[in-house]
Amino acid sequence: MLQPTTLRLSILAIFCAANTATSFAEEVPQKSMGTVLITASQPTSLPAFIPTTVEGVSAKQLATTINALDSEDALKYLPSLLVRKRYIGDYNHAVLSSRASGTGNSARSAVYADGILLSNYLGNGATYAPRWGLITPEEIERVDVMYGPFSAAYRGNSVGAIVDYVTRMPKQFEAHAKFSYFSQPFELYETKERYHGKQASVSLGNQHGAWSWWLNLHRTDSQGQPMVFVTRALSQSAPAANAIAVTGAVAGLDRNDAPWWILGSATAYHTIQDHAKAKLAYQISPSMRLSYTLGVWQNAAQGNSNTYLRDSSKQTPVYAGNISIAGKGYTLAASDFTSSRDSLSHVMHGLSLKTNSKGTWDWEIAASQYDYQKDRQRSARTALPASLAGGAGSLQSQDGTGWNAFAAKAVWRPEGVNGPHILEFGVQQENFKLHILKQNLGNNWLQEEAGSLDTEVGGKVHNTALYLQDRWQLASNWQAVLGMRWENWRAEDGYTRFSATKNLIYAQRESSFFSPKAALAYQWQADTIIKASIGRAVRTPTVAELYGATSTSNSQYINDPNLAPEKSWTSELSLEKDFGNSNLRLTLFRENVRDSLYSQTIFDSKANANISRVQNIGRMLTNGVEVAYQGKDVWKKGLDLSANATYADSRIKENAGFVSVPGDTLNKYQPRVPMWRASTIVSYQFMPQASAAFGMRYSGKQYATLNNSDVNGFAYQGGSKYFTTDLRLRYQVNQQWSASFGIDNLNNYQYWNFHPYPQRTYIAELKYDYK
Repeated sequence: MLQPTTLRLSILAIFCAANTATSFAEEVPQKSMGTVLITASQPTSLPAFIPTTVEGVSAKQLATTINALDSEDALKYLPSLLVRKRYIGDYNHAVLSSRASGTGNSARSAVYADGILLSNYLGNGATYAPRWGLITPEEIERVDVMYGPFSAAYRGNSVGAIVDYVTRMPKQFEAHAKFSYFSQPFELYETKERYHGKQASVSLGNQHGAWSWWLNLHRTDSQGQPMVFVTRALSQSAPAANAIAVTGAVAGLDRNDAPWWILGSATAYHTIQDHAKAKLAYQISPSMRLSYTLGVWQNAAQGNSNTYLRDSSKQTPVYAGNISIAGKGYTLAASDFTSSRDSLSHVMHGLSLKTNSKGTWDWEIAASQYDYQKDRQRSARTALPASLAGGAGSLQSQDGTGWNAFAAKAVWRPEGVNGPHILEFGVQQENFKLHILKQNLGNNWLQEEAGSLDTEVGGKVHNTALYLQDRWQLASNWQAVLGMRWENWRAEDGYTRFSATKNLIYAQRESSFFSPKAALAYQWQADTIIKASIGRAVRTPTVAELYGATSTSNSQYINDPNLAPEKSWTSELSLEKDFGNSNLRLTLFRENVRDSLYSQTIFDSKANANISRVQNIGRMLTNGVEVAYQGKDVWKKGLDLSANATYADSRIKENAGFVSVPGDTLNKYQPRVPMWRASTIVSYQFMPQASAAFGMRYSGKQYATLNNSDVNGFAYQGGSKYFTTDLRLRYQVNQQWSASFGIDNLNNYQYWNFHPYPQRTYIAELKYDYK
C-alpha cells in the first residue's frame, strides 16, 4: 500500500525532473502518485516519467499480506490483473491477463526482471506463459506495473501491461532461509485426494567495497490437482459385442450445457523445480555500475491419469477398449488415460553497464539471453497401467529454442534535472528462435531418444526498434510526455514438416511501423491530479502463430504465414486524489484493436472449404472504468486497506471468421475478459510482532469461445465467475525468525478457467533472516 507521507510529498513534487530517472541512491524504493521511483541500488530500466496508471507491491507488503509461493503471486491483488495459475509451480499455463486482454493472450503483456525479458514471445497462448520460475518471491524487492502501451521504450506487446520485478542487491552481509509446506484437499467428480507440496529457499549476499553479490537457491516440490478430464458426449449407439459394462461414470453438463459423461481425470502434475540465481555487480565509479545475472531453472514433471470406471466386479479399473454405460456403447482410446514426463533446463544471462549521475547524461547498455538448453516432453500413446512400463509414445523437443535482446538507451537533460525537457531515446534489438521437433517412439516412450518424424516446425522473428520520448514541463502545473517508436519486424526461416515428402517452406516477411505516444498531467489542486494518456501499439505475430502447427489431426488446419500484426489504439483518463492517509484513483479506459489474433474458422476460396487456423479478427473494442483505493491506518492505527474494481465491456465489432456459422461472433464478448472484477485486501498490525491479512477476489461471468456459446462456465473447458477469500497470519518470533500460516481459497470456491483452479489450500512457512 502507498505511504501517505510519500503521497503528499510526491503530489507537490510530481513535476520535478529529479523524479524521472532511476537512482542508485540509498533510499528505500518508493511509489508515488502517478509514477514509480525505484531508488534501490539494483539497476533497472530508465523510463522517463509517464503520467499514467502505475501500481506496485513492496517486499514488506508481500511478506505480510500475500501467501506468495510463486513470483506471480505478487500480482494477485493488483487492479485488473489475473494470472491463470492452476496450481503451485504451474510452469506452462500461468498466463497474465489485463484490462482488455484475456488469459489466452500471453503476448499482450510484458514481464521483466531487472530489465531482463521473462515474457515468452515465441508464441501466444497458455503454453507460452512468462518464465515466472526465473524469479522467486524471496528475491523480490518490489514489483511495479504500468498499464497500457504509453511508454515508447517498450515494444507493442506492452499493450496490456508492463510488469517490472526489481530484485535484491545487498549493502552488507545478509542470509535468508525459508521453508514452506502446503496441502490441498481436493474433491471434484470422483476425484477425492489431498495434494501436498513443499518449498525450500536459501539466499546469501554481501557487499565488499565496489563489489556486491547475491545468490539464491530455491526448490519447489508440488503435487497439483487434475487439469484434464476424459469425457464423452451421450451416445445413442448400442454397445459393441465385446464391450465391458462399467460403473463410475459421472453424469454432467459440458460448457455448452449439453449432457456428457466424465470418465476420469488426467494431467495431474507432480513437478520438482530447482532455481538458482547468481548476481554480481561492480561499482566502477560513483555513477557507473556493471552488473551480471545468471539464472538457471530446471523442472522434472510427471503427468498422471486416473479412471473412474470399474468393471462389473467394481474392483478392476478400466482404461481402454469398448465399454457400455447405461446400456449405450462407447470406446476408450489408448491415449485417453495415459502419462507424460517433462524434463526442462532453461538458462538466462543478463549483462548491463549503466550510469546514474543525474547530470546532463545518463545511459545504459544491456544484453540478455534466454535459452531452452534442454526441453523434452514425453507422452505415452498406450493406456495405463501398461504405459508405466513403456510402450509407444512421442517425444517433443524444443532444445535450442529461445531469445536474446540488446538495448542501448540514454537520458538527456539539456537544461539540468530541473529543466523543462528530459529526453529519453534508445535502440533495441530482439531475436526469437522456435524449434519444435516431435517424434514417434515405438517401443519405450520413457527412454528412447529418437524415432520417426511426427512433425517439425520452426522459424525466427527479429525486432529492431528506435524510440524517442520527451518529458516536457509545459507550466508549473502541466506536464506532457510525447513519444514515438519505430519498429522493423522480420520473420524468416519458417517451415512446417510433416514427413520427408511434405515440407512447407515459408517466404521471408518484413515490415515497419510507427507507434506514437502522448500523455498529459494537470495538477488541479495540491492533492489532486488529472492524467490522460493515449498510445498506439503494434503486436506482431509470433513464430508459433505463423508457423507452429504441430498436429495434422484436422486435415483442414494449416498455417497462415501472412498474418497481419495487431494494431491497437489505447487511451485512459484518470483522476487521483490524496486524502492524507489514503489515495483514490478513478480511471476511464478504451482500447480499439484491429486484426486481433485468434484461432477460428474461415471459408478459404482457394481450398473451397472451411479452414480452422489462427486468423485476424477485424476489430475489437473495449470500454471500461477502473477504481482503486489504498489507505494506511484506515479507521485505526495499523489497519491498512487496498481495494479495486474494474468494469470492462469488450466486444467483437468486425470479423470475417466464425466458430459455427458466419456472423456468430459479432458483438459477442472477447473470450476470457470478464465484465466485472474486483479485489480487496485488509491487513492489521495487532502488535509489532504480529499481523493478519484477509483478501477477497471476484470475477464475473466470462466466455471461452468467440461466439459465447459456452453458457456453462462451471464445467471442464468452461470459464466461470468466482469469489475467493485468502487469509495470512504472520508472527515475528525474534529479530531473525518469523512464522506464518495462510489459507488460499478459504471459502473453497470451485471455479474454472478451462481447467479447474485450486480448492482450499493450507500454507505454513518458517523463515530466517540475518542482516
